Amino acid sequence: MNIFIALIGGYLLGSIPFGFLIARATGQGDIRAIGSGNIGATNVLRTGRKDLAFLTLVLDGAKAGFAAFIFNHYFGWPIGLFAGTAALIGHCFPIWLKFRGGKGVATFFGILFATAWPLAICAALIWLASAIITRLSSLSALLAALATPIIALAKGYQNIAIMTTVLAVVIFIRHGENIARIRAGTESKIGQKSARAKTDDTSEPRPDKRASETR
Repeated sequence: MNIFIALIGGYLLGSIPFGFLIARATGQGDIRAIGSGNIGATNVLRTGRKDLAFLTLVLDGAKAGFAAFIFNHYFGWPIGLFAGTAALIGHCFPIWLKFRGGKGVATFFGILFATAWPLAICAALIWLASAIITRLSSLSALLAALATPIIALAKGYQNIAIMTTVLAVVIFIRHGENIARIRAGTESKIGQKSARAKTDDTSEPRPDKRASETR
């Protein structure tokens, strides 16, 4: 029964679509209509609003971390791991958006920081190193997700190794299109705006040079 409650509660927490809600509330429209079409921080960044992307990143990580922490606190180990896993699944497949959600990267890190912060730091360093070298957020996330269960097992975190293996599988499934674009060399790089954002920038009226020279 505790596991069932953790799965339902974790899923509902994880399915809160912060990226979608933040974009709508700030006049960015439906975030699913631009870029990759997902509701995560990387796609929010393609609107050109770094502040909104950062807020989405924090909230997506926090909801999964909170789910893992609160269920672990009240129900004990490893119930929190079930809640965290369900939160990532809820983020990727939210019932409120017809199961069309994010890629699960921020929620993945949120769970790690709530359950095994040293492992989260290792995963973050892998992501950061790859992001600096390749400027590909998706590839960096895949490498971090792939390495985390191996590191967890090496450090003796058997339960977390099992959990992160499941999470890594979900992340790889959600990144199917990204993997295809990476192989084709067409994957968007970090900071690159969507086509809509570029159009909005170029459509803004520019000041008349002659008028400005007479002032």
